[in-house]
Amino acid sequence: MGILAMGILYEGKSKIVCQGPDDGSLIIRYKDTATAFNGEKKAELLGKGELNAAISNLIYGYLGENGIDTHLIETVDETAVRVKKAEIVMVEVIVRNIAAGSFSKKYGVPEGAAINNTVYEFSLKSDELGDPMINNSQISALGVATADELEEMLRLSAIINSLLCALFEKAGIKLVDFKLEFGRYGGGLLLCDEISPDSCRLWDMSTDKKLDKDRFRRDLGEVLEGYREVLGRLRDVRQI
Repeated sequence: MGILAMGILYEGKSKIVCQGPDDGSLIIRYKDTATAFNGEKKAELLGKGELNAAISNLIYGYLGENGIDTHLIETVDETAVRVKKAEIVMVEVIVRNIAAGSFSKKYGVPEGAAINNTVYEFSLKSDELGDPMINNSQISALGVATADELEEMLRLSAIINSLLCALFEKAGIKLVDFKLEFGRYGGGLLLCDEISPDSCRLWDMSTDKKLDKDRFRRDLGEVLEGYREVLGRLRDVRQI
């Protein structure tokens, strides 16, 4: 049965979510759409969906091998995966290893500057509100997540960060920052959504060349070339 025949449940900026072949699963298809600034900037980049799917699937496989529970069940085709039907926690965790992006702008820290410790931020998942930063007490006050869930999300984020830094270092890439999403499933939390150049800042370790979505945000050109380089390097270190 084709993915569209199963019924679209939700279409976002970069992915389409459909009902899976059973009640407990979903099908997620990656789109070729590139967006920035909460959808204000938009373009179609042929092949982007396939690249993001391949990169995210490779990373999720690596994390799964290292004890991280994820929503990924199987690859359907080059742009689609079948995942567990989790209840998404409407809070993102942003992990920052190096100053960049909004962190640099907000706090006047030069982009690329070293920071004394890894920064973990919460962001409310709301396109309408612009995904604002939100703290623990605000999250619990709104009933978005419990204190225990937030503690577990931070614990998992720290482990994932350590694993990903090691993987990307082998590939000659700096993991500058990235975002994570989690979902409730079976009484616990699963890692959900994607980990790709759309959701990470990835810089070449030697030159600081950007290999991520900032190439699109900042009109640097060669967006897909950067994504292909990330995939090629990860495949080399994973021997795929």
